[in-house]
Amino acid sequence: MIKRVLDTVVSAAALVVTSPALAVVAVAIKATSPGPVLFTQERVGQYGRTFKIHKFRTMRPDHDGLAVSGTGDPRVTRIGAILRKTKLDEVPQFYDVLRGDMSLVGPRPEVPEYVAQWPTEMRPIILSVRPGITDPASIEFRNEGDELALARDPESHYVDSILPRKAAAYVDYVQRRSLVGDLKILGNTAKVVLFR
Repeated sequence: MIKRVLDTVVSAAALVVTSPALAVVAVAIKATSPGPVLFTQERVGQYGRTFKIHKFRTMRPDHDGLAVSGTGDPRVTRIGAILRKTKLDEVPQFYDVLRGDMSLVGPRPEVPEYVAQWPTEMRPIILSVRPGITDPASIEFRNEGDELALARDPESHYVDSILPRKAAAYVDYVQRRSLVGDLKILGNTAKVVLFR
C-alpha cells in the first residue's frame, strides 16, 4: 500500500513538474520527424497481464520493427538519440505508473516474445510484482546500446546473452525488495541519469 501511494504521488508530481519540458519535446519530435509523438507497445505486466507502455517516439515510423537497437542505430532520429541519452523518452511512463500498470521501481517490462524466453522457473517470480521504470538491471545495463552495437546480430545477442542476465537480476530484485531498497534504487538511477 505504501509503495502504491509513493508511486501515485511521485508520478503525478513528476508529470506536473515536467509538463513544460514534455511539451517542448513533443513539438521537437513532431517538427523533425513524421509520425506520432508517442510510441506505444504491448508489454507484459504483473501476473502476466499485458498493457500498453508509453514512451516518446525515438525511431522513424517506417523502421523494420526489430525490438532492440544499439548505439548509432540509423533508425533512431536525431531528436530520438538525444532523448535516449538523457532518458527523457522514458518520462511518459509516469502515466503508466499513475494508472497502475507500472511502478517506479520494479523489473523492466518486456514484450511477450521476450518474456517467453525467460527461464520457466523465473517467470512467475518476475511477474509477481508490477514492472517498473527503473530497477538494478536498468542501472547495470544502462550502456546496453553500446554492447548491442558491437554484436553481429543484436537481437540474438540480446536474447542469448543480455536477457538471461536481466532475468536473474529481476529475480534478485523481487526476492530482496523493500521500500528502503526502492528509494536507494531511485537515488542511484537519478545519479546515473544526471551524472553519467
